Amino acid sequence: MKHYLSLTSLALAAALAACQSSTPPSSAEIEAAAMQARQAHDATAERRVRRWAESGLPVAERELALVYQPRAERRDEALQLFEQAARAGDTEAAFELGQMLRQSQPGQAWLWYRQAAEQQHAKAALMLGLLAANGEGVTKDQTEAARWLAVSSELGNAHAMFLLYNAYREGRGVVPDLAKSRALLQESAHHEYPPALQELAMTVQADDALQASHLLKEATEHRHNNWNKF
Repeated sequence: MKHYLSLTSLALAAALAACQSSTPPSSAEIEAAAMQARQAHDATAERRVRRWAESGLPVAERELALVYQPRAERRDEALQLFEQAARAGDTEAAFELGQMLRQSQPGQAWLWYRQAAEQQHAKAALMLGLLAANGEGVTKDQTEAARWLAVSSELGNAHAMFLLYNAYREGRGVVPDLAKSRALLQESAHHEYPPALQELAMTVQADDALQASHLLKEATEHRHNNWNKF
């Protein structure tokens, strides 16, 4: 009997050791499973992501939160998971937490956006610029708004480039600079941001009607097909 118990204990210990030493899933594997859960409503994939999240993997916590986010009955769980992942340093989780809190708790949203922006998240920096410009969650401050829009622009966000173009054109939070303003407009249009393409079309209309027409057509196409990426 003692021999049997000893063998059972050894087998259990070996199984536990195997579990502990198993290679954790990659971020790509977790994200692929979460996408399958979201898009195909795959319950098996969702259980896998939940199991990984319960093991404390920040990427899995964030991805499970994204699965739960559209479900009203699981909103609180999504918030909790995003916060757990964000506190563990996950940049996208910090941004998504800011998005969820923006309407109800803009002051808290500001803090999470700032964490993500400080980790080079372009859209989070854009959101800080918008919050500062509108006085949401923080004191209205056009200089602070322009500073964060500049950060977002440098990280490649075309929406921020367009807003900063207007800031330099009108002198909001920055010293007016028409040359810099024009360069930002062109860069934003180069990134296919529809309002920038439309604005650029208006500026060249008098000298080059054909180019203006082409730009307006391009703006319409991107507004219909690619708006979500901005």
